[in-house]
Amino acid sequence: MSARLVALSFHANDPGRLAGFWAGVLGWETADDPSGGIALLPDDDTGFRVRFLPTREPKAGQNRMHLDLTSTSPEDQQQTVARSLALGARHIDVGQRPEERHVVLADPEGNEFCVIEPGNQFLADCGFVGALACDGSQQAGYFWRDALGWPLVWDQDQETAIRSPHGGPKITWGGPPLMPKTGKNRLHLDLAPAVPGDQQTEVDRLVALGATRIDIGQGEVDEVVLADPDGNEFCVLPS
Repeated sequence: MSARLVALSFHANDPGRLAGFWAGVLGWETADDPSGGIALLPDDDTGFRVRFLPTREPKAGQNRMHLDLTSTSPEDQQQTVARSLALGARHIDVGQRPEERHVVLADPEGNEFCVIEPGNQFLADCGFVGALACDGSQQAGYFWRDALGWPLVWDQDQETAIRSPHGGPKITWGGPPLMPKTGKNRLHLDLAPAVPGDQQTEVDRLVALGATRIDIGQGEVDEVVLADPDGNEFCVLPS
């Protein structure tokens, strides 16, 4: 039985400000999160919430995952970029080529995201949140396929992608070379067991699939912290 993807979590120096930024970009409502942070609740088929957890650690290096937002027309792409900039985003250079038509931005805390050009065939049937794009290996893609029970929708040249059978965003892994990991990731995924109260069984299953137990100084908490085959942290919640 597969785990459920509950949330994409951002560690934020100012959770309120960052939640307000992303609420404005995505058009989602905010809510209190049981963890003590702030959550955004999707109003489409995204299937998971986005939450913002407090941290004192500054961002170090480029994130290993980012959101790809889609566009329906050149005007729509321009409007998303303009709205993001007005809310506090900025243009950044992560090595994108001049001929590439997507726009790379950073949110107020420097987290990268892309506004994808209209006509992108790979994300054609996805919603506004088109993908969670990860810098990662084919092995990681296979691990997450089995962890979530989502089928592969792309597996070529060591690049992989999965998507929920119910639709929503794709999760993609770009293959080698992987960027160096600079401390704890700023973004991570939160899972919950398919059967409420069966956290330990789910943790054991994920470890058997290739996850490892890690200590990031979390102390005594209800969630269990694991790392995927590329060393990226994720949490298994109690239910």
